Amino acid sequence: MEVPRLDHALNSPTSPCEEVIKNLSLEAIQLCDRDGNKSQDSGIAEMEELPVPHNIKISNITCDSFKISWEMDSKSKDRITHYFIDLNKKENKNSNKFKHKDVPTKLVAKAVPLPMTVRGHWFLSPRTEYTVAVQTASKQVDGDYVVSEWSEIIEFCTADYSKVHLTQLLEKAEVIAGRMLKFSVFYRNQHKEYFDYIREHHGNAMQPSVKDNSGSHGSPISGKLEGIFFSCSTEFNTGKPPQDSPYGRYRFEIAAEKLFNPNTNLYFGDFYCMYTAYHYVILVIAPVGSPGDEFCKQRLPQLNSKDNKFLTCTEEDGVLVYHHAQDVILEVIYTDPVDLSLGTVAEITGHQLMSLSTADAKKDPSCKTCNISVGR
Repeated sequence: MEVPRLDHALNSPTSPCEEVIKNLSLEAIQLCDRDGNKSQDSGIAEMEELPVPHNIKISNITCDSFKISWEMDSKSKDRITHYFIDLNKKENKNSNKFKHKDVPTKLVAKAVPLPMTVRGHWFLSPRTEYTVAVQTASKQVDGDYVVSEWSEIIEFCTADYSKVHLTQLLEKAEVIAGRMLKFSVFYRNQHKEYFDYIREHHGNAMQPSVKDNSGSHGSPISGKLEGIFFSCSTEFNTGKPPQDSPYGRYRFEIAAEKLFNPNTNLYFGDFYCMYTAYHYVILVIAPVGSPGDEFCKQRLPQLNSKDNKFLTCTEEDGVLVYHHAQDVILEVIYTDPVDLSLGTVAEITGHQLMSLSTADAKKDPSCKTCNISVGR
């Protein structure tokens, strides 16, 4: 039986899932710890006859839900009225991060048929390791519980954002993208030593590298997609790339059509901010049929290269014309190697603004503009 999202299940007597909701409650109570120790006022007593869950299975894992099932001895099985599920983040499993008295620390569910779905974006985060243990319990007439011993502890990791979640981020990003400005080049700033190394050790070709963990915690491209970062933003007054950069004083510039053309696909990758007023959108350009293209097809929403709110390539009088969104900062990942001979490398005249770097930047989880109601 699938249990509705926990935060929506309570106080919803008119819901279509009313009968299911009656079988689930979430209580901020003090339960036995996994060693069987109880607080004096917990109202819980031990009863050896209750079966201990074993062979726990976790399945159907998403970024904010999972299904759980287990096996039990048939002895006294009919006494069971509730299940207690103890869920902890693995990196801090010995202490409870949620100290406020109004925040539940255990999941308490009526004994419904297994497997049971546990869903709740406010206590489950994407791409996060958790530990889980289970008790069976029998609620008595006086309101006290008798409980079994805790099961073994099982570890699992929640999933990345799905295409559905990324589409929600995409729609939020579209709202603030702003008008489109024309541009003609992609560019990449680095230190002089970077370009010297590329020439000496990689035959003049910049190589894709694994994306860092900047942006949304649930982004499926972080730590997985290989690519080369480029920018395309222009100054409003000049229509040219800005002379300042956080990444280095040397800039590689390449004509836009060399990277973005009818032989490439465009994907939406992420939308985030770093506790600032401006927001970033990550886009991925992948040559059709390339390994990067296959990776993105399975995980990211694909954009129409000719008609979207962020980055377009259209044809006018036989010439490819390019536009980028004005009100978001675009970070473009190209998934194939790029030879330096296809463009130029020169020193910029501006400053290196390190404060604008997004390397391993953490997303602001409180921003209402760029967050969705699943984990952050």
